Amino acid sequence: MSLSTATAGTVAPKNPPLEAADWKVNTIAPVTNPIFFEDAIIRSEIRPIFVHHTIDNNFLGGGTAQLYALQLRYAVTDRLALIATQDGYFDVNNDAIANPDGWMDLAAGFKYALIDNPAAQFILTPGLTFHIPTGDRRVFQGRGGGEFNPFVSFQKGFGDLHVSGNLGLRIPVSGNEQNLMAHYSLMVDYYVSRWFIPFVSANFWTNLNDGTNIGLRSNGYDVINFGANNVNGVTQGMVGIGFRSRITSSIDIGAAYEVAAVRPYGLTNNRLTFDMCIRF
Repeated sequence: MSLSTATAGTVAPKNPPLEAADWKVNTIAPVTNPIFFEDAIIRSEIRPIFVHHTIDNNFLGGGTAQLYALQLRYAVTDRLALIATQDGYFDVNNDAIANPDGWMDLAAGFKYALIDNPAAQFILTPGLTFHIPTGDRRVFQGRGGGEFNPFVSFQKGFGDLHVSGNLGLRIPVSGNEQNLMAHYSLMVDYYVSRWFIPFVSANFWTNLNDGTNIGLRSNGYDVINFGANNVNGVTQGMVGIGFRSRITSSIDIGAAYEVAAVRPYGLTNNRLTFDMCIRF
């Protein structure tokens, strides 16, 4: 069965071999903005993630924060996947807010490859996740009635060069507890070899309303939706570089370094992200 003839109800191999997967074999999933920069390609995988943030000194005196997370994706067919994009534990080292730590909210949903054109090396995949307020309030989770995230992702290949993007909207059930935000991401990678697949990326968030939860002029990027009361119209963003290595045909490891690109920097001045994609 070819990818071009697949339908939503057709069960396909989760990670097809080289001769079947076509141009997608040498593509990679995004490393940066892992919660919201969703891969357009349908894959089954387990992805452990570690993120180390350096907090800007102008944000409550600075400090560091570490995120430990695990994502799951399951390809029901070669076009439809169930995804769990957020969970894990967040540890903040900041004396001004008493060094809080706790569990993150859970987020899950689905994505569907609406356009999958191997001849054009192009795939377009809309999807939806919902952030369930199950986390600890001391790390600004478990607030409001949850948050919807409709999004669309794409990837376009030019031989060994690939361009990936994502556009979405974070829609809180309670606009007082959390902020309405647009997010948009872009990554360009080049397959040098299985051991070295470098990329550059950019991730931005634009706040579209004011909340009433906390008095801040900045927000928490992809990690925290503060519900800040003075952020309407404020855009924050990060640019980064990194690489992936394909350890085996089913295991990728990734590393990225990002710096904040638009003031106010707020929660993140710079950060390191490490992950592993274990596909099945």
